[in-house]
Amino acid sequence: MLSQEEIRTIADELAAAERDRTMVPLLTTRHPGMTVEDSYAVQNEWRRRGIENGRRPVGRKIGLTSKVMQAATGIDEPDYGAIFDDMVFENGSVIEHNRFSNVRIEVELAFVLGEALDGPGATVFDVLRATEYVVPALEILSSRIEMPGRTIVDTISDNAAMGAMVYGGNPTDPHAVDLRWISALLYRNQTIEESGVAAAVLNHPAMGVAWLADKIAQHGDRLEAGEIILAGSFTRPMWVEKGDTVLADYGPMGTISCHFV
Repeated sequence: MLSQEEIRTIADELAAAERDRTMVPLLTTRHPGMTVEDSYAVQNEWRRRGIENGRRPVGRKIGLTSKVMQAATGIDEPDYGAIFDDMVFENGSVIEHNRFSNVRIEVELAFVLGEALDGPGATVFDVLRATEYVVPALEILSSRIEMPGRTIVDTISDNAAMGAMVYGGNPTDPHAVDLRWISALLYRNQTIEESGVAAAVLNHPAMGVAWLADKIAQHGDRLEAGEIILAGSFTRPMWVEKGDTVLADYGPMGTISCHFV
């Protein structure tokens, strides 16, 4: 277990890396005894400082919920991170590429809660009852810790690699469609790069939200009405460079896009 001083020091390093677009050496190399609980303590310290500095929390992201993402990262359990209001972009936004590090895109569904959701024991049905609508979303990954050799501990400390999100398309009643069969085609500069089906997320994308409600309940927390929950990617992460245009086509749920400058 890390000391409070070590947790604050790592949070300092990550804040500086986010500000200066630099990379932090692997935490597990320098702190071999670091645990998952330590890494969430680092993330919570980073989140607390953000709120203290005027950033407004608007939701959470869930990561590593699909087999394809776990295979891509070598990590075999989900994680979660915080979303602040300055991380949320509307459909068609022009986004500064230099704002992020190791920039990649993931295809997801965002659940917007109409009611609070408590764990433990949250189910898919609880999630569907609490959800006001589901909407297409792109997650922009930004890694502030060295990429090769990252473990779940590094990823969680780095706010689960959350950089930003883009949302749009057609807000959809979660009871009106079978969310398992929502699919998307991901394009970069008019070329299709990835495709996927939402059932890749724990067999049902609402399972990711249920997992999150149970996980944060262990820390005396819950998901609140109005929060945006990114439920996890159902494609592999796609690298993007300055000048790239990204578009995801969700069929009946519409399209979302962004352009990096």
